[in-house]
Amino acid sequence: MTSESAADGPVRTAASALKTFWNFILRSFSHSLQVRIVVLTIVLTSVAIFGVGTYMSQQIARGLFDTRLDSLSSQTRSILAELRSLAPVDGQAITQDMLSSQLSSIYNRSAGSVYSLTLQPTDPNTSFSTITAGGANEDGEAPQVPITDELREAIGKAPADDKLYQSVSLPDGTGPGLLITQELQIPGAGQFQLYYLGDLSEQQDTLNFVQRSMFVAALVLVVLVGAVAWIVTRLVVTPVRTGAEVARLIADGDLDERMPVHGNDEIAVLGESFNDMADTLQHQIEQMERLSVLQRQFVSDVSHELRTPLTTIRAAADLIYDSRDDLDSVTARSAELLNSQAERFDSLLSDLLEISRYDAGAAALVPKPVDIGAIVTSVIETVSMVAEQMETAIVVHAPSSPVMAEVDRVRITRIVRNLVVNAIEHGESNPVDVYVASNAEAVAVSVRDHGVGMNEEQVEHVFDRFWRADPARKRTLGGSGLGLAISLEDAHLHHGWLQVWGKPSEGSCFRLTIPRRPDQEITSSPLPLPPRDAQIRGSALVAGPLSSDGSVRIQTGSIPIVVETEPEMLDADHDSPAEADPQSASHQETTRTAEPGTADASTDEPGTADAGERSVDIGEADLGEDSVNDSRGGRS
Repeated sequence: MTSESAADGPVRTAASALKTFWNFILRSFSHSLQVRIVVLTIVLTSVAIFGVGTYMSQQIARGLFDTRLDSLSSQTRSILAELRSLAPVDGQAITQDMLSSQLSSIYNRSAGSVYSLTLQPTDPNTSFSTITAGGANEDGEAPQVPITDELREAIGKAPADDKLYQSVSLPDGTGPGLLITQELQIPGAGQFQLYYLGDLSEQQDTLNFVQRSMFVAALVLVVLVGAVAWIVTRLVVTPVRTGAEVARLIADGDLDERMPVHGNDEIAVLGESFNDMADTLQHQIEQMERLSVLQRQFVSDVSHELRTPLTTIRAAADLIYDSRDDLDSVTARSAELLNSQAERFDSLLSDLLEISRYDAGAAALVPKPVDIGAIVTSVIETVSMVAEQMETAIVVHAPSSPVMAEVDRVRITRIVRNLVVNAIEHGESNPVDVYVASNAEAVAVSVRDHGVGMNEEQVEHVFDRFWRADPARKRTLGGSGLGLAISLEDAHLHHGWLQVWGKPSEGSCFRLTIPRRPDQEITSSPLPLPPRDAQIRGSALVAGPLSSDGSVRIQTGSIPIVVETEPEMLDADHDSPAEADPQSASHQETTRTAEPGTADASTDEPGTADAGERSVDIGEADLGEDSVNDSRGGRS
């Protein structure tokens, strides 16, 4: 093992620990109001303290500098006055040694406040050289005056009596300094430039002490503010958390849970109001449950009690109907109406009994392996006479191979029959397309009509019991108003979906999606919704359970609503047949045409269906019973 590979282990461990810690911080910040408030309080307090501390530090530094500048300026004026007062002694001229001795004397008297004094002649032809007092290093060498180019340029431009100063660093690097310079005239010696280098180490030490004290105070203040924020937010967040937990328990069905109330403050008032609301909700829910139980019991009892007299009425109606040829025309017509209404009454009772079973939780699923395509074919053959009466052609798009699933054949047949009959009723004699498809986890049946369609409100309520899309619409095929409600319950019993899309004047499409096995969960449907041939612009309202095929759930009205994104419109000039028809892209299909009353036929009928599709084309025929008009016409 190399040293690099041996070092990778601790590095990865440290990186993993940092990542875990960071994720914990992010999770705590996003899930905890208390942590969020404390962190924001600490951050904002730190920013405020940093700003105030920076301002105070700058003001203190400026004050210390100005005070030191005034002191050194005063000393500089005294030195200048003393040097200007020099005069030759006993007629002797001022020499280099005399200036050096005088400058050293001045430096010694100013020890502790001055770092070095330097006299530099301004005339290059003078006999005097630069004189420096103080600031010598360990080797005894005089320090070099730290004159910057900026200061040298300012000296050249300044008038003779101007005093200039600049902050510099001391030559030995022990701390900051202040360099003051001014030109002076020494009698008998000439023009000189005086450089006074003052030591600011004491002021820097004072500033550092103040800054350290402010930092410690700020740190303590931030900790105290964070602790105060934690305590204050805890006093508020704890009742909120308790209320959230109580609300969750109430939502789960534990209606006796209540918030603990302590004191008389605003939190206590909130708790009392919450408990009052919970009491009211509990009372209303219990009352609604009692009413619901009474309603279900009433429907069940009435349905069972009406079964016996209805049987007698049916027997009498059948007897009269069979003898209608011996009656006059008015009585014969009454016998026909009596027979049709008795059959409708029997269908309504059957639907009410089925609904009561669902409400009572007594509906049982009897799954068996079934070919869904065979169920669809059987339903089409059953409703063929109805389709002939409505002059509606039914086209089945199904794979040639069986589409197997473990389902309750009776319930799936009832769903498909309800969907097909509704499509015929509202298809305005336009063709009805029935699609059958499957994937690894589910099978699906879509019934697409091109009739009156539905608006968003109708899509939202289409599965409600006894609800009519258009009460003024003529209802040709009768019905109890419970067909789609029962179909939805049948789909839910299979752990499947029953969804619908509709648009006015463009028809509608019902999609049934059920798992291949009852214990299997479905996440997507083999068939698209809205259908591929729908002219969708923007979003489309789809009623039904939440799916994972690009839809977003919206809770409106009595059933879940999902908004499907705009499907990609296929271009026949660019897309292949498999892309244009996903219902048949993964299957090899055959074409069959069934005439009315014929179970199957093998002759091809051009124009009935597209190539590769199984087609059932229904012609015209009279119904075996009179149609019934109902002022509550609509989908049932």
